[in-house]
Amino acid sequence: MVDDAALVEAWRRGDRGAGSTLFERHYDGVVRFFRNKVGDVVASDLVQKTFLACFEGLAAYRGEASLRTYLYAIAYRLLCKHYEAQRRNRIDLGSVSVHDLGHSPSEVLAAREEQRLMLAALRRLPIEYQALLELHYWEQMTAADAALVLEIPEGTAKTRLRRGRQLLAAQLAALASSPELLTRTNSDLEGWARGLREQVLPAPPRGAR
Repeated sequence: MVDDAALVEAWRRGDRGAGSTLFERHYDGVVRFFRNKVGDVVASDLVQKTFLACFEGLAAYRGEASLRTYLYAIAYRLLCKHYEAQRRNRIDLGSVSVHDLGHSPSEVLAAREEQRLMLAALRRLPIEYQALLELHYWEQMTAADAALVLEIPEGTAKTRLRRGRQLLAAQLAALASSPELLTRTNSDLEGWARGLREQVLPAPPRGAR
């Protein structure tokens, strides 16, 4: 498989097919990033804006970070701008959650009770912690790459990942409908979280392959 760096160079030389390949390769991940935070309608708009900003900026992209990291950094900045535009002022994403902002991206459905609990708990974390954990669990992103996305030091990203797990555990305990459900969820926390990866994506249109 041709790597992203080679595709970027091909795109710069005018190969539109290379741009299409980059879009298809990273589309699902960007949809995941937005969909559990803003729901389908807003997510669709932000996904388009993310890829547009990415391709418009590729001429100046020098590969200091991976293209994927560069793309998610754009997505995170757009997410921040979206929330600030709604509130009409700057908000602290380290303290406010999707739930606090009144968002209920109910289009995201999970098959298992443990995963529904996980989704609800993630939405009650401060948005910065939610983003970090989802990048870690769903995109298998390292702390170093996540730090670039959120524009924070790597050490801070590691600390916040640990703190994020603690906050997630507390929310799971608060929201679980029974001790048995909490025990099942905690028994394989990373497994349940990673298992949500594809379920966060919209269902394909009927008849689509």
